[in-house]
Amino acid sequence: MNDVAGQSPQSKFHLHQVYTKDVSFESPQSPAVFTWKEYRPETEVDLKASHNIIEADKHIHEVVLKVTVTAKQGEDVVFLVEAQQAGIFTVQGSTPEMLDMMLEAACPTVLYPFLRETIASLTAKGGFPQFLLGPVNFDAMYLQNKEQQAGQQSSD
Repeated sequence: MNDVAGQSPQSKFHLHQVYTKDVSFESPQSPAVFTWKEYRPETEVDLKASHNIIEADKHIHEVVLKVTVTAKQGEDVVFLVEAQQAGIFTVQGSTPEMLDMMLEAACPTVLYPFLRETIASLTAKGGFPQFLLGPVNFDAMYLQNKEQQAGQQSSD
């Protein structure tokens, strides 16, 4: 979109499709884990977002949220769940910074409830209590990443 008579381009944001790109569930201690007298696993969650351009001229992007949830009791892995929840978006920012924020904060915010449901469903189907991912503030994560990048650039 070009500037017309001094007007700046507008931002566009449209969700076309949400889909599960990849899932994996492992329960290496099954079936023994279901007979343990004490079940109190510690969980670790690793969450990452990425994006790529599908059609540059139409501003169509794929955004992918990837999460790995590892539940351990002592040294034993109780379950390991990995999922990639993706979406196809039309995203056009009025500035490069706005585009970046939309791809790294707004789109993941839209996808997160779907990812949360996928993880809860997979753990329940594996015979465990549903594992509910906690709330995530993608806007704060975006700002924190930008501050870290600025700090790294100033120290280089």
